[in-house]
Amino acid sequence: MKYELVPDIITGKDLDYLTDMFNWNYAAYKCIYNSIEKVTDEEIKKILEEGCQLFDENMNIVLDILGGSDE
Repeated sequence: MKYELVPDIITGKDLDYLTDMFNWNYAAYKCIYNSIEKVTDEEIKKILEEGCQLFDENMNIVLDILGGSDE
């Protein structure tokens, strides 16, 4: 069967995958965020902050997927 529009559903397997993705990014974000204050080298601190931003963006992408579409 061909769909003209993709159904707005998430399977159990999809949810497991998204949960794993979110949890991995959250753990990495938390670890880096808690380490930033201990770093004295400004260049390394900047790189860690960029990493935090990347993991935060990834978590928000997953949350947007779970929130559905407003189209």
